[in-house]
Amino acid sequence: MSTEHQQYSTENQLDTIRLYAAAHSLEIIKTYTDAGKSGLRLEGRDALKQLFDDVESGRATFSTILVYDVSRWGRFQDPDVSASYEVRCRQAGVTVQYCAEQFTNDGSPVSNIIKSVKRMMAGEYSRELSVKVFAGQSRLIELGFRQGGPAGFGLRRQLIDAAGSVKNQLGQGEHKSIQTDRVILVPGPEEEIETVQWIYRLFVEEGRTEREIADWLNGRGILTDRARPWSRGTVHQVLINEKYIGNNVWNRTSFKLKQEHIRNQPNQWVRADGAFQAIVSPLLFQAAQEIIQTRSYRLPDEEMLQRLKNIYQRHGYLSGLIIDEAEGCPSSSAYQHRFGSLLRCYSLIGYTPDRDYQYIEANRRLREMHPLVLEQTITKIADVGGRVDVDPATDLIQVNQELLVSLVLCRCQLSTTGAKRWKIRFDLGLCPDITVAVRMAPGEEAALDYYVLPTVDMSSPHVRLAESNQASLEIYRFNTLDILAELSRRSVYRRAA
Repeated sequence: MSTEHQQYSTENQLDTIRLYAAAHSLEIIKTYTDAGKSGLRLEGRDALKQLFDDVESGRATFSTILVYDVSRWGRFQDPDVSASYEVRCRQAGVTVQYCAEQFTNDGSPVSNIIKSVKRMMAGEYSRELSVKVFAGQSRLIELGFRQGGPAGFGLRRQLIDAAGSVKNQLGQGEHKSIQTDRVILVPGPEEEIETVQWIYRLFVEEGRTEREIADWLNGRGILTDRARPWSRGTVHQVLINEKYIGNNVWNRTSFKLKQEHIRNQPNQWVRADGAFQAIVSPLLFQAAQEIIQTRSYRLPDEEMLQRLKNIYQRHGYLSGLIIDEAEGCPSSSAYQHRFGSLLRCYSLIGYTPDRDYQYIEANRRLREMHPLVLEQTITKIADVGGRVDVDPATDLIQVNQELLVSLVLCRCQLSTTGAKRWKIRFDLGLCPDITVAVRMAPGEEAALDYYVLPTVDMSSPHVRLAESNQASLEIYRFNTLDILAELSRRSVYRRAA
């Protein structure tokens, strides 16, 4: 259940499940509940994760899982994800029954078709709801109402009713309880307003830096709205936020359908200028923005690295936070954008972090190698007359319009004793017929060997490999991809008379 205000309350679901269990002579011995959690992804759904862990580890003392309906696995944009969850349970020997559906989950073609349609409908419901919610939130922003987030230093959240009458102010952590109520921003205590105005005057008129202003505030015992000391970053946020001149700006970043955090372009922002009472004059605010813009010229690579090296020499170590707090230095994101990663920047100035971040570079090399190995696989199959189609969204290989092949590259990891280990993760949600696991040599620059693994023989979503493995796994190991090409070869047989 994702909210408290819907028909899918956990109590209603449980009532239906109990009736189903009684009608089918089943005893409920354990309940897994994720209340108030979104079904758009697995993260945060601890009860569902525990269910999979109990089932796949063999600790489960039950033989059947009762689910309210198909959409309870999740409302994923990829319907195969929710299908994979049911498959994981079935592969562990536990059946799944849906209590509020009008079909029996018996594995028949009819039930499989209905489940596929309902999974797609569940994902489409989330997509349509996301569009409607975004439109509604945008409309409220344009009307001058605040959408989420703390007010910030010098401001307060004011609650008003549907008629526009002023109600009480909301404290930190408090939320409105009546759906028709709205929130606007109003000036806070006089001393906070004066502090914000001093921040702008010190920055614009006296030429103080954010670090100097933070020290000035901390020296006077002034704390932020979160009761913490000021830093360069918190002062900078006050200087660039348009809410201090009364503008209501939203959708700077988005996280639609919980897929990916995106920093939106200014033309995608939703705004209402002059929505709130300003506590800083527009001229002073604009002057601050011009000063900040003039500092944002493009530094040469050598100068950027020299500034980073100076920070390293002062602190003795580096991190994204240290870089962001450093005066007169580009942000950590600027270094990532210019040089590809912070690790590469560190290596260019001779700094080696105490923590081993080599897996990040290894994963980058794997991403670079995957298209090359995929192309080699396609070429070998085509050389023996096989037809190959590649799904651009999933990179699944379809051979002769019959066989689905998933290609997985496995990074070589060294244990504390120096032994080599590989971990194969199966894309069970994509339902491939065969997974070709490529064991990469140390350094991830060349393939060591290949494991051609039929999905029907794999009972776990992942397999760990050592340098030498048990015979039940070694029978799938090959030194080249020739075996996959031979499996794809067409043979001509005469028709019997």
